[in-house]
Amino acid sequence: MDILQAIIIGLVQGLTEFLPVSSSAHLIFAQQALGVTDVGLAFDVLLHLGTLIAVIVYFFNDIINMIKGFLISLIDLKDGKFIPEIKKDPYKKLAWLTILATIPVGIVGVLFNDLIEELFTGLTVPAFLLLVTGCLLYVSQRMNSGRIDVRNVGVKEALLMGCGQALAVLPGLSRSGTTIAAGLFAGLDKEFAAKFSFILSIPAILGAAVFELKDLTGGNVDLLACFAGFIVAIISGYLAISFLLKIIREKSLDIFAYYCWIVGIIVLVGSLIL
Repeated sequence: MDILQAIIIGLVQGLTEFLPVSSSAHLIFAQQALGVTDVGLAFDVLLHLGTLIAVIVYFFNDIINMIKGFLISLIDLKDGKFIPEIKKDPYKKLAWLTILATIPVGIVGVLFNDLIEELFTGLTVPAFLLLVTGCLLYVSQRMNSGRIDVRNVGVKEALLMGCGQALAVLPGLSRSGTTIAAGLFAGLDKEFAAKFSFILSIPAILGAAVFELKDLTGGNVDLLACFAGFIVAIISGYLAISFLLKIIREKSLDIFAYYCWIVGIIVLVGSLIL
């Protein structure tokens, strides 16, 4: 893998990790198109860390407040004031709901990792599930934006989005698209659904990177190419978050549904013919 290929793959990772078009499917498509059979585990971990940095930087103040709220809530738990204080402080609530909503994807990742990895070897499954992503996005945009936000979101809504994130470990199902759609189905305000989706990506991306580290061994890697892809993933990831939030505030996600259908059909037909 040369520097140009690393930059392209880093760009694809950064953009599609947060845009609702499935990063896993697009990485498979991009690597096939570039003739890159294996990017290497070290580079894959770096790409995950790049997108992780992007979302942390974008929501830095929220994350700091959530961490503070979580630590203070542990004291509240000791003092018997956990529930009342959680209801009063949205950051405490958001911190605990993020932990709760991350449990489903953790369970799926541990129990079905080998089966999921087998699905990443071809184009047919990602292409088909990209069509499913398009359907989820299209249907979710036909629903009225709910009124549930950080003040009144609860366990039910968090778990529904968490289950959506767990399903999105399948290649072709967009993590952001599935979780945002789940949030809208649950009655969340569309902007809060997107924000909560991005916050949920933090433990999910971190967990994926840590899970891969156990298989990380020495080997020959192009450090310059890896660094280039890493930086591009950070920048493109940050821009993708900003762009999607703007789209959600001002327009709809229909354009991404159409995109998923077009790309899914092209790749599905191509994989069946060739």
